[in-house]
Amino acid sequence: MAYQIRLNGETRALDVAGDTPLLWAIRETAGLTGTKFGCGIAQCGACTVHADGAPTRSCQMTVADAEGVEITTIEGVSGPIAETLAQVWAEMDVPQCGYCQSGQLMAAVALLAESPTPSDADIDAALWGNLCRCATYQRIRAGVHEAARRLEA
Repeated sequence: MAYQIRLNGETRALDVAGDTPLLWAIRETAGLTGTKFGCGIAQCGACTVHADGAPTRSCQMTVADAEGVEITTIEGVSGPIAETLAQVWAEMDVPQCGYCQSGQLMAAVALLAESPTPSDADIDAALWGNLCRCATYQRIRAGVHEAARRLEA
């Protein structure tokens, strides 16, 4: 059965079973591979997308549950916050291997949209559960602070 999904601002027909995890529909059917598979149990954050603007683990959301929801992946996220974070991430060498970074960035975009001047505790809370196997947490936190500073200026 085809499901109509709003994906990165476009309506896409995805011919998959309704119980298919959104992650696999995004990667395998829609061909958007920026959203990563990490654990499959919503514990690592690599598969984070925005569902109506909120960070959501796409490995735990089904395609049927995504109908009527605006889904944004790392390929579709845009605007001043996303652009500033991407620039800061590159300038500050935030990622090491980079595998977790799409999930980290999606969580950071949502955080800065809601809290333009986050504290360390705010950043830690918003990005909690987004695991980085290279342990670049200090660089990630510094990158979020720098992006917030630039956006405020």
